[in-house]
Amino acid sequence: MDELLPDEIRQVRDAVARFMAREVVPVMDDFEARGEFPRALVRQAGAAGFYGAVFPESVGGTDLGYVAAAVVSEELARADVRFAACNNQQGSTCPQCIYAGGTAEQVMKYVPPLLAGETIGMMSLTEAGGGSDALGQMQTRAVRDGAVYRLNGAKMFASMANETDVGVLLAKTDPDAGARGVTAFIVEPKKYPGFEARPIEMHGLSKALRTCAVFLDDFVVPVENRLGDEGDGFAIVMRALQPGRVTVAAKALGVARACFEDAVRYAGERELHGRPIGRFQMIQSDIAEMAVAIEASRALVYEAARHLDADLPSNRIAALAKFHASGTAKLVADKAQQIFGGYGLSLEYRVSWLKSYADLFFTGEGTANVQKILIAEDALGYKQADRHHGRTGLRDPRRDDIADELG
Repeated sequence: MDELLPDEIRQVRDAVARFMAREVVPVMDDFEARGEFPRALVRQAGAAGFYGAVFPESVGGTDLGYVAAAVVSEELARADVRFAACNNQQGSTCPQCIYAGGTAEQVMKYVPPLLAGETIGMMSLTEAGGGSDALGQMQTRAVRDGAVYRLNGAKMFASMANETDVGVLLAKTDPDAGARGVTAFIVEPKKYPGFEARPIEMHGLSKALRTCAVFLDDFVVPVENRLGDEGDGFAIVMRALQPGRVTVAAKALGVARACFEDAVRYAGERELHGRPIGRFQMIQSDIAEMAVAIEASRALVYEAARHLDADLPSNRIAALAKFHASGTAKLVADKAQQIFGGYGLSLEYRVSWLKSYADLFFTGEGTANVQKILIAEDALGYKQADRHHGRTGLRDPRRDDIADELG
């Protein structure tokens, strides 16, 4: 399938692989041991253009499209999924929300530094009790107080909230309007008071790039940092989450590839009764199932990305890709761990913690059950998955005014 990719995308993929092999993989374990965020490495990745695939050159992007973004996400996660955790915040949901809903001034102030890795991004939507109806059940409140809003509430599972310079955070400005009462804000936690991020201890996940709970106590957000009008948060975030689902699926695919490659290597090296365990039929059966699942997932992920590039309705195909790729990551990680035997539980081999990331992607950016409901209701004719024909944000003709103004 690689041969079907345009040359420029294959060149980007190879550049990511070289960068990860030379700059990231040799040092990530040291960052993990210290629990230190690799800010300089994020800046290097940004300077290389790895976060800007879906953004126009006018804001620091490379304008290569969503297939390129999926390939970059896949390759980052294949090499070291811990470092890949920042990809969505730097090149997907956070800057996409700002680009999709912001003014020209907001876009130029915040998006280029995020894509360059000069500032660290964040997307904060989820709350402890929100479940799959995160917007409708949102409890965090934003109340206008003159030239600022004051935000109060709590968020969960906000990646890198303890390091963020610029983020997008959702809060209710009209508590009686359900999801239509949600407003999006550009937040700057290091600049204004009232924001606290506490890392959440999560089994097997990175100690350097943390997932956090966020607590807001009269957190100050200037009115000029509101994205769109009050109540526009639903429309803005929906145009960013759909592409985000595809990049998360690509990261799940990368995890599956990493587990597969490690398992194949180990099966060729580990000997039992004088021959490699890869010669045994049960091992071969697992290897075959893993290979088929990976290729099927890659086909779905790339197809979903092509839909986004063509500005076609893509909610259904994105759900298919996310469901299949996250399931593949779990399947392959589990089989790889079995091939490693007892060593699969040892920190000496990365499959022990890759399995935790497979579980993460099965849940994050829309749980497997939510994807199944969307897919099944579409198949049964109860609710068309692609009934909303809204654009993804970056291909939205309503952004032509921004493009013209930015030159």
